[in-house]
Amino acid sequence: MSLAYLEGLPMRIASAVWQARQNLKSVRCGAAAGHCEINVNRRFRMPNGAVVVGRNWSGPVDRTVRIIRFDDLDETPVATIVHYACHPTTMAWQCQYFTPDYPGVVRQVVEQQVGGTCLFLQGAAGNITPRRGFTGNLRVYRRLGKILGLEASKIAVGIETVPRRERLVGILQSGTSIVLYEDETTEPDFPIFRIQSRVLKLPLRQYSPPETLEAEAEDLRKELSRARGKGSEEEIRAAAARATQAGMRAEMARLYYGKTQIDWQLQGIRIGPIALLSIPGEPFTEINQHIVAGSPFAHTLFSGYSNGGFGYLPIRSTFEEGGYEVETTPFSPEAGDVVIQGCLQMLEDLAKDET
Repeated sequence: MSLAYLEGLPMRIASAVWQARQNLKSVRCGAAAGHCEINVNRRFRMPNGAVVVGRNWSGPVDRTVRIIRFDDLDETPVATIVHYACHPTTMAWQCQYFTPDYPGVVRQVVEQQVGGTCLFLQGAAGNITPRRGFTGNLRVYRRLGKILGLEASKIAVGIETVPRRERLVGILQSGTSIVLYEDETTEPDFPIFRIQSRVLKLPLRQYSPPETLEAEAEDLRKELSRARGKGSEEEIRAAAARATQAGMRAEMARLYYGKTQIDWQLQGIRIGPIALLSIPGEPFTEINQHIVAGSPFAHTLFSGYSNGGFGYLPIRSTFEEGGYEVETTPFSPEAGDVVIQGCLQMLEDLAKDET
C-alpha cells in the first residue's frame, strides 16, 4: 500500500461523504441471502502435520451471499450491498497488472444486471481463499467474479422492498374457472435505525524483546543473502519466507511488547431486521458462524477489514494447529472469544426496540 494512497485517503473519504449528502434521497430496503461456491477453507494440513495455505475442502467455510438492496420510492434500485467471505487473492505474483480481483467483477455484473451502485463488503475471510487462486490467468478472477456477481444479481432482483398483499377480486369463467387477483401495495413501517460503536479489549500474545526478534530476523536475512548467491530457487523462496515472517514478528514486538491488550473498534448498524457489524483485522470464518448463529436478526452481515488495524483473528482451537495466520497474529487464543461475545452483546443491544 503506497504512502500517497494513505495520505490521500482522508480527503477521498470526506469527498464521498460530501457527495452522499448532496444526493440524499428517500429509499426503502430489503435483504435476502443465497449461496455461492467460489471459496474454500485455506488451512491445508500436510502429511507431516504442517498447516499451510492451500485448499481444505473439509474445513469450515461460509458460502452465504448476503444482499441488501436499496430502492427509491419508485422501486428503482439505488444501491446494492453484496456481502461475501473470500480473500481477493485470485491474482498473484505471476500477474503484471493491477486488477480489482473478483470483487471488481462482482460490482460490475450487479450494476449491469440490477442497476444503481454496488458496494462489496468483505466477510470473515481470514482463513478463506478462492477455490482457484494465486494465478496469473486473468480469466480466473473474471470468471469467479461473474459467478458470484450473477448469484448476487439473482438474489437482489428477487427482493421486494414494498410489501404486497394478495386480494382475490373475482372469478373469470373461461374453459376453466380462473381466479383473478390484485396485489395491493402497503407502505412498510419505518424501520428502526440505530448505530453503535464501542471498543473491545483484545488480549495480546506475549512477545520477546524487539531487539531479540530483530536480531533473529537479521540472521535470517543474511541466510537469505547467502541463498541468493548459491542456492536453488526453492532454497531462496524458503529462506525469503523465513526472513519475511521473522521481520513480521519483530515488527509486532515493536508495536506490542510489554502490552497485554489492545483497543479494537466494533461498529454496528441496525436497519429494521438487518444488522451490519464490522471490526478491523481478518477474522476467521468460525467467528462469523458463532455470531450469525446467536444473532436475533433475520439478516446479519459481519465484516472484517474495517477502520484500519491489521492482524489475523483466529478461533481458539486453531492455535494448537499452528500455520501462517496463527504464527503472525498479535492476539492470544482468547481474542476470538472476546470478539464473539462483544458482537453478540452489541446485537442484543441493537435489537432492543426502545428509541
